[in-house]
Amino acid sequence: MGHCFTKENQSQAQRYNVSAGVAYNQKTAHQVTVHQPLQAPKKPTVPVTRADTILGKPYEDVKLFYTMGKELGRGQFGVTYLCTENSTGKQYACKSISKRKLVTKNDKEDMRREIAIMQHLSGQPNIVEFRGAYEDKQSVHLVMELCAGGELFDRIIAKGHYSEKEAAEICRSIVNVVNSCHFMGVMHRDLKPENFLLSSKDPKALLKATDFGLSVFIEEGKVYRDIVGSAYYVAPEVLRRRYGKEVDIWSAGVILYILLSGVPPFWAETEKGIFDAILRGEIDFQSEPWPSVSNGAKDLVRKMLAQDPKKRITSAQVLEHPWLKEGGEASDKPIDSAVLSRMKQFRRMNKLKKLALKVIAENLDTEEIQGLKAMFANIDTDNSGTITYHELKSGLARLGSKLTEAEVKQLMEAADVDGNGTIDYIEFITATMHRYRLERDEHLYKAFQFFDKDNSGFITIDELETAMKDYGMGDEATIREIISEVDTDNDGRINYEEFCTMMRSGTQPQAKLL
Repeated sequence: MGHCFTKENQSQAQRYNVSAGVAYNQKTAHQVTVHQPLQAPKKPTVPVTRADTILGKPYEDVKLFYTMGKELGRGQFGVTYLCTENSTGKQYACKSISKRKLVTKNDKEDMRREIAIMQHLSGQPNIVEFRGAYEDKQSVHLVMELCAGGELFDRIIAKGHYSEKEAAEICRSIVNVVNSCHFMGVMHRDLKPENFLLSSKDPKALLKATDFGLSVFIEEGKVYRDIVGSAYYVAPEVLRRRYGKEVDIWSAGVILYILLSGVPPFWAETEKGIFDAILRGEIDFQSEPWPSVSNGAKDLVRKMLAQDPKKRITSAQVLEHPWLKEGGEASDKPIDSAVLSRMKQFRRMNKLKKLALKVIAENLDTEEIQGLKAMFANIDTDNSGTITYHELKSGLARLGSKLTEAEVKQLMEAADVDGNGTIDYIEFITATMHRYRLERDEHLYKAFQFFDKDNSGFITIDELETAMKDYGMGDEATIREIISEVDTDNDGRINYEEFCTMMRSGTQPQAKLL
């Protein structure tokens, strides 16, 4: 749901007069002491084998304290595992980051800063509890609270219905995170739905912020200039390279707009188009379902998405807004079911399209990819068959590219279809071929035939399920949702015309649902 950009080094926590034991209690409107997590007993250590440790302390074997279980997720820089604390039997999540991917001085400083911020914020109700950091010869391991309830949007979609009151409750939890961060001297810089998980499967589970990889300690008076964040959620002043903590309210406002309508407020076929729309700042309150959304909700969205950050509402003011505050005027009336349908498409459509493009790339003739094979080999310097972020960055530089570090990371995430943190040969071809060539009729037909195993002229649920599972790209529920969204004639399968329409259009779901 948007691509992430790079982060640049900022100063460490100790440079700021911010107390980790103080938070802001909205109900009582005064400072309260936060109970810090209990300190674990002194840990036995493994002898240090090299002086330049990232954490600045002796190596420790995380497996002395935790037993690793199944993989929970995989990103550009790390893999998250279920782990069980040996002494208590309690389950946590362990994010393991390979030190091979922490190459530059900035990478290492970013890692240290993320840990410092998570330690600093741990104990706040809507922020994941941080248990500890461990380093061995190969990896850095971050152990934190296990949020077993899954992603925010998945919970909403699974429930099948919700109201403005529930949207207000979700937004209040998100803005509570912003309020706690800002009060404790932290700017998040990457608020988006994927960074919020539910603590458990209980219907009343707390929503928790889990990712602080782009966060920084706020230096009063400093103007921030590095472009970071995720495309749909980035504030206009970030694009203008002159911003402060107000960017977090903008991102929360974008999430609220999606909660109420099912689509982001600023959308286009390309990221440049998205950024242009953000800078124009024209918010659509005319299309469905906005005429039936309450004036109070629209008022709050407008105030959170004010173009001028000086005129934008603060986190404390959001929490006191009449529509949002506890016991406020947000209605129990169910939100239009079309909103959930849009939300499903916004979450799912791109996965099928990326897989189809990858299938096309796999079947291109040799002459069509002339030069790209050699380019891949030049970038893949260790001949591993995959390109890492650092290989991509240095390879593009050798080719004369003027891309910034942020733009290279953006490319990396966009091209990495299976989300394993590297780009394989087919992903590289998919990302570098001119899109008009990939979407020519003959290529689309070959891709359609790949899915249509029985040559019936239709892609069925079973056929799509088989193809996507072969690529590790979807569970049964996701696949059924994709079928229903692409299947415009509602016959339970995808014909060639529907397939081509999906491939040649963006992910904007309004065309079908309005």
